Amino acid sequence: MRKLTDIERDHAVHAAADDEGALPPLPAGAKNYITPAGHARLKSELQQLLDTERPALVKTIAWAAANGDRSENADYIYGKRRLREIDRRIRFLTKRLEIAEIIDPARPGLDRVFFGATVTYSDGNGVERTISIVGQDETDPARGRISWISPVARALNKTRAGDAVTLKTPAGTEELQVLEVRYIGLV
Repeated sequence: MRKLTDIERDHAVHAAADDEGALPPLPAGAKNYITPAGHARLKSELQQLLDTERPALVKTIAWAAANGDRSENADYIYGKRRLREIDRRIRFLTKRLEIAEIIDPARPGLDRVFFGATVTYSDGNGVERTISIVGQDETDPARGRISWISPVARALNKTRAGDAVTLKTPAGTEELQVLEVRYIGLV
């Protein structure tokens, strides 16, 4: 017999897990900009979950349920937990894809920094960095991909090569010098 506190704790854990892995909300009135490659990755992940992982897990849960006592059946309990995680991810991906606005970064003729730009800049110490401004769902700092709503991207927005901008950070302000702006297809 389970106590009421155990049930309440389970509900609190599941409610916290619903928020886990979710990205911060988009700014009010903002669109979910995404590159074609990022859109394809999200769509591929959604198809993988719907076509492969979820059906295989449902079969496992059905087999475990047929074995009898579900209260001490680890395959059943952990299968149901994993199924909730998959369903949560499917809902998240579906919502993100519904509001996505695909913008191809390989646009010729732009000399200012906007979504999809690959920017080379130097900081106050003379360290050069190259970043690509991408959607919130496709950030990857190790590859130099930053979100269009990040502080660095906001500071660089609408600048041209040769411009200097001030970036406000928790450690103080930092001067950034824009060296190059280009638009290339991102993979």
